Amino acid sequence: MSSSACIALLLDGPMQSWGHSSRFERRTTALHPTRSGVLGIVAAALGIDKYGADEEACIATLDPLRITTFTLPRRRRSGDELMTQRLEDYHTVSGIRRASGKVDDEDTVQTYRHYLLDTRFGVLIEGPPALLDSVALALGDPVWGGWLGRKCCIPATPLLVTKAVTRGGAWCALLQRAGYSGTELEAQFDRAREVDSAESGADRLEDAPIAYGNPIGERHRARWILREPRHSTTPQIQNPANGSL
Repeated sequence: MSSSACIALLLDGPMQSWGHSSRFERRTTALHPTRSGVLGIVAAALGIDKYGADEEACIATLDPLRITTFTLPRRRRSGDELMTQRLEDYHTVSGIRRASGKVDDEDTVQTYRHYLLDTRFGVLIEGPPALLDSVALALGDPVWGGWLGRKCCIPATPLLVTKAVTRGGAWCALLQRAGYSGTELEAQFDRAREVDSAESGADRLEDAPIAYGNPIGERHRARWILREPRHSTTPQIQNPANGSL
């Protein structure tokens, strides 16, 4: 039996927000799903309690998983590719908690929250077959629902595409779920994959979860990714009614 398997997720919804340096008044978003966001979906499905005493140990069991994300563009019925849009949502918030820990009921602050619109992502998660079997089972019948970065970003379609199979099988199933033929190459899509820190061109992100319930500054550690642009024009979606306006 192979020492590694793969499952695929399709992250599709009206709004998405994948923050990796979002604190205080300005909550930004990355242009691709973060490891923290993807494993947050998995942790919720598994029922890992962010306030539980064993949360850090439970999250550590997900460390062997390796994540690659792909941008899977939608197209209009005319065939034109929909470009990703950004939305900045302005809020005023009262009852804020100061650094001292005291809640200030009288002061009000302005906040700016960023979202991605008209975007869709595919995710390949590789790891030990037994672990991925349990992850796939949980995603099919989750303890708690998952969202696309924030609670207001609700998925428009089921998240899980396949159970644990080979990477090639998961990639083919993901493409077909997104409306492609299933024969397209990974290099035909913008992608971000996890690499070693010594990899040329690697970017460092503080988005690998340690425990979501830890104090700010102690919730994540670093990982390195390589962003790779597509080598050619993104293939046309085969079925215009699937994933298009």
